[in-house]
Amino acid sequence: MAFVNYSVPDDVKEAFNIAFAGKNKSAVIADLMREAVENELRRRIHRTATEAIMRRGETPFVAVETASNDFATARK
Repeated sequence: MAFVNYSVPDDVKEAFNIAFAGKNKSAVIADLMREAVENELRRRIHRTATEAIMRRGETPFVAVETASNDFATARK
């Protein structure tokens, strides 16, 4: 087990103590940290995937008239 020491504002400490009164606060903090890590990793994966999609080549600009004609031709 590691020992971690963080400073938090007094109002956050008080609210935490009230919300988790009677609970193992070390376990609560560990669970919250696990959740934060999972959320951050999920955000990074999402961001990386989004950037990869955006980099899949620049799509050329198509004028509305050209697109309309192409769709009209395709329907025939």
